[in-house]
Amino acid sequence: MTANSLTAAETAISLQPSDAEAAFARGSLLKLSGQAERALADFERAVSLRPRDYYLWLELALARDEIGDTEGALTSLNEAVKLADYYAQPRWQRGNFFLRIKRYDEGFADLRRAAESNSALLPNLIDLAWGLSKGDARLAEQLIQPKSDKERATFARFLARKGNSQEAVAQLRALDGAPDENKSDIVKQLISRKAFKEAYEVWRTDNLSPSERTPPSLYDGGFEGSLSHEDTGFGWRVSRSSPGVRLSVDSTQPHTGSRALLIEFLGESNPSAPIISQLDIVEPSRHYRLSFAARTKDIVTGGLPMVVVNDVTTGGKPLGHTPPVKQDINDWQIFTCDFSTSQTTQAVTVSLQRESCTTSPCPILGSLWLDSFSLEAVR
Repeated sequence: MTANSLTAAETAISLQPSDAEAAFARGSLLKLSGQAERALADFERAVSLRPRDYYLWLELALARDEIGDTEGALTSLNEAVKLADYYAQPRWQRGNFFLRIKRYDEGFADLRRAAESNSALLPNLIDLAWGLSKGDARLAEQLIQPKSDKERATFARFLARKGNSQEAVAQLRALDGAPDENKSDIVKQLISRKAFKEAYEVWRTDNLSPSERTPPSLYDGGFEGSLSHEDTGFGWRVSRSSPGVRLSVDSTQPHTGSRALLIEFLGESNPSAPIISQLDIVEPSRHYRLSFAARTKDIVTGGLPMVVVNDVTTGGKPLGHTPPVKQDINDWQIFTCDFSTSQTTQAVTVSLQRESCTTSPCPILGSLWLDSFSLEAVR
């Protein structure tokens, strides 16, 4: 079979005519060469020599199906399932066969059992259900019948990728608990589809207490938690594209709480790139006020830091920005930015970046402390 040699297969049969493996080998080579009728005879011979091998029955089923013998194919598949009732492959093959002959209930019953035996088949089951339901999430769920948390989380992630945000969240609500990697991926998918409210609902269950779950609000405005490059939800995001910037938390002189964010500018950085940013839920046609506290030491640059608010619903349209942070502020100073959302705004990004520079490159040196961020509706 490795050499695709029919002559070698013939020799094997002549040497050991009662060996099922030799008959199976010749049948496989005949099938590959398009000789379906001759291949079928060899598969039937192999099954007669080793009748309790479920795999030989599966190959016989495929051979019978290829020549149009639907009844014979189903008989062979039934025998394979009977011999290996808990194996995924026989039920998966029979399930697909049932779908082809439009016996959908029996087909999905087999496919579900196969996916229970081998979880790697679950995405394929979901794809089949989605295709046959023509994108109807409820009908697809009826066909899949997810029961475990893993099944529901996988289905929820699939729905999020397809843009069915409300249905994805509904699947997550039915969970006792979902692995973090599933939730973070679902949040990322929902945000990419601009389903911000649904993404926030998924994200907040693991990050906020019940009393903190109502927007508008900035998450961790006092930088009491950790910062991450990997955050894909509604926490602070640290830019990877600012090599001339070093971030840390500083507990020596916070404005509120026990810590503040210290940003040390070490030289060259991209003025237009956000240094830190956060995605926040807002309501359309509302007025908001962003505020924070800042102090600085020895800032030297042609492009001072400032905080900018952009509408992510419309692709990043600027809504407002604070005045630039001055070069030397020994005591904490409050900065504010008032902005209004449009009729379509669902979420904004709050980001620290720099003023545009008149020259390039535009380095920056010095230290900036930030603390006490807040976002509130003013009318």
